[in-house]
Amino acid sequence: MAKKSKNKSKSVASTLLPVASAMEPEDDNLMDDLLAQLDSKAEEESAVAPNEVQPNKIVKELEAKPKQSAKDRFQARQARRAAALAQNVVPDDPEVQARLEKEARDEEEAINKLCQHHGREIFQINPDGHCLYSAVADQLALLGKLPGSQATYSATRAAAANYIESHADHFLPFLPVPEEDTAGETGTGLMSPQQFQHYCSTIRSTAVWGGEPEVQALSRAFNIPIHVIQDGVPPIVLHDPSENTGTDGTIQQGGIWLSYHRRMYGLGEHYNSLRPTLMS
Repeated sequence: MAKKSKNKSKSVASTLLPVASAMEPEDDNLMDDLLAQLDSKAEEESAVAPNEVQPNKIVKELEAKPKQSAKDRFQARQARRAAALAQNVVPDDPEVQARLEKEARDEEEAINKLCQHHGREIFQINPDGHCLYSAVADQLALLGKLPGSQATYSATRAAAANYIESHADHFLPFLPVPEEDTAGETGTGLMSPQQFQHYCSTIRSTAVWGGEPEVQALSRAFNIPIHVIQDGVPPIVLHDPSENTGTDGTIQQGGIWLSYHRRMYGLGEHYNSLRPTLMS
């Protein structure tokens, strides 16, 4: 998946998004509104025009604060990131737009070819921040590992959070400490107990995206291999509950099958469920 060609230690940390520190209510609302609008652009029926988002205005408001605490600087960086996302979603340059569209088509074609080879077909998952967990839930329902009524992103989020929380020694060395959060600094380069608990809470109860650590946790929590098809090297990554990660040389026909997309929606990483072709 994202950055899936790296070795064990690097792959665990490669896709993890830092956990944001708490914001003041007014700033929190400001950023929530902006990011919600950006995320909604992934869904055609709720698209927002670029001039309605105004991310650069938010950046200026945050950076204009007379007192720049660490939290203020973090909020400004988040706003700049959102502004960059907005620019990537609807670039002003037609040539850039054409290039991004071509990259998305090429990625889709490469993934579809791999799916056909392995008798799989993409089942679209809603791009709402829960995509990894919803895709895994869909696969678990198909395999009879979870009853349909329980096959939800809430269930898989809880499973991932619980597994990581109960295996802290395995995951902590690979979880980056949020650079903006200096509270409870341990001096070891590892998360403090408070930061780790907050990280697990965000997995369990927010829409933060999942990455390599969460895929590994889900594979082990449900004791099932997870295959991830991508447009990259290796083209298929196997997360095995006993051996962590592998390449397409160790493919198993059973287990969970997902596709990982870098360019499908333009807002970042996305996962879909890959159902057997005969089911469609």
